[in-house]
Amino acid sequence: MDYGVCLPYMKEGLSRDDLLGWARAIDEGPFASLSCGERITGPTVDMRGVLAAAAAVTERVRIVSSLYVLPMHNAVRAAKEIATLDVLSGGRAEVTVGVGGREADYRAVAMPFDRRHARMDEQVAEMRHIWRGEPPFEGADPVGPTPLQAGGPPIHAGVMGPKAMARAARWADGVYVWSGNGERAEIERLLTLADESWEAAKRARKPRRIGGFWLCLSPDGADEKLRKYVYDYLAIFGDAPAKAMSKMMNRSTPDAVSEALDGLEAAGCEEVFLVPATAERAEVDRLAELIGKRT
Repeated sequence: MDYGVCLPYMKEGLSRDDLLGWARAIDEGPFASLSCGERITGPTVDMRGVLAAAAAVTERVRIVSSLYVLPMHNAVRAAKEIATLDVLSGGRAEVTVGVGGREADYRAVAMPFDRRHARMDEQVAEMRHIWRGEPPFEGADPVGPTPLQAGGPPIHAGVMGPKAMARAARWADGVYVWSGNGERAEIERLLTLADESWEAAKRARKPRRIGGFWLCLSPDGADEKLRKYVYDYLAIFGDAPAKAMSKMMNRSTPDAVSEALDGLEAAGCEEVFLVPATAERAEVDRLAELIGKRT
């Protein structure tokens, strides 16, 4: 099983040294990928700018959007930006797309929240047309650059429900499934649903299976920091559900993280995206030590 680390893009006050230091540390560690998510409102940094910078200062790890809220963007612009990232990274780009769940982010960029699932289906098809060198409309020039990876970077779907999974099975190269506390049963159920959906869509290959969860390995107050991070992340959906979810989080020791990784590997994950709760460099260092013992 491969291991990736998500940059701490949610934290307020991140500096150049923070972001590039994390990227370099991930590249130096026993990790296969570096990822960053996307939010518009709040203190977050821009995913696209951060991943471009990470591509420029790393040499080895795959550079992954996780996830790219595609219906908030124009598909042609997204195709051009992702192809550019593939060039900057030397062919290491991957994209995980999803619809997100934050209507405020859509509103902030003046994009409609309705039909977002159907729009994403159409956008993925359009991006692949662009990457094949087909013009966006009759009489137009093709949109460059040409990705280094033939046909464009792999596209994974960040999906959860049966309808979204069935749609993704028609076009995705893999799935990114989520369990906030890294619970094997939750991940196993979603991966089984993915396999069934890919079979129903008569896909020749099974999806790449990626899981993810929150954790904290801060040397000081890790449990409290993890729960606060999860509460802050989910507070937009209401105080009660945010409190309930945050109280369930316990991946705040090396043993607890290892237990989750054992479960996700047994569930059939080929890769796990690890999402630390703080921007402390100790998170990367301790994860590197933990993963180094597993590989």
